[in-house]
Order: sequence, then structure tokens, then C-alpha cells
Amino acid sequence: MNITKESITSEILIEFKERMRLGDEEDNNLKRILLSSLQALIKVCGDYDILTDETFKELVFERSRYAYNDSLEYFNDNFLSMINSLGIAKALDEIALEGDVNAEI
Repeated sequence: MNITKESITSEILIEFKERMRLGDEEDNNLKRILLSSLQALIKVCGDYDILTDETFKELVFERSRYAYNDSLEYFNDNFLSMINSLGIAKALDEIALEGDVNAEI
């Protein structure tokens, strides 16, 4: 999955702003924070789609909330189990896919 500015859709931005109770004046900053969180979490958890996976979206929102509040150094410790769960689930999915491909050969 190629992650670009377009990965943070208007719907994602609106949903995050509603959750954080923020106005329209911070859109560019919030998009930057959301994109940075999306990229960082895909590196750690695997290639999840923020538009279809609610658990992953929740994690992106939480990391973005920590970043917005200048508390990012606490995020990993507070969400380690969720980060690990997503990473393990993605690794198991990839192993299962590899097994399916090898079975077809």
C-alpha cells in the first residue's frame, strides 16, 4: 500500500476532528499528524487499511491524539498490547497466505 497525503481522506479528518472536538482552522496540521501516525503504525503493525479496519483506525486516532497533545513518548507504552496484537495478526495472515500459495504450487 502506497501511503500518501491522499490516504487521509476528508471523512477520516472529519471523524478525528469530531472525536477531538476541534474546529476547521487546524486541518493542515491534523492531516500531517494523522498521516505521520498512519505511516508509523503501518511500519510497526503491518499494512492495514484505515478506511476498513476500525481497530487500526482507532490506534491511528489515539497516536494522533498523543501527538497533538505533545505526549507521543507515552503512546507506545500505553498501547503496546494493541500494537502487538495487530502486528501478530498481520504476520499470521501473511504466513497463512504464503501457505496457500505454496499449496497451489
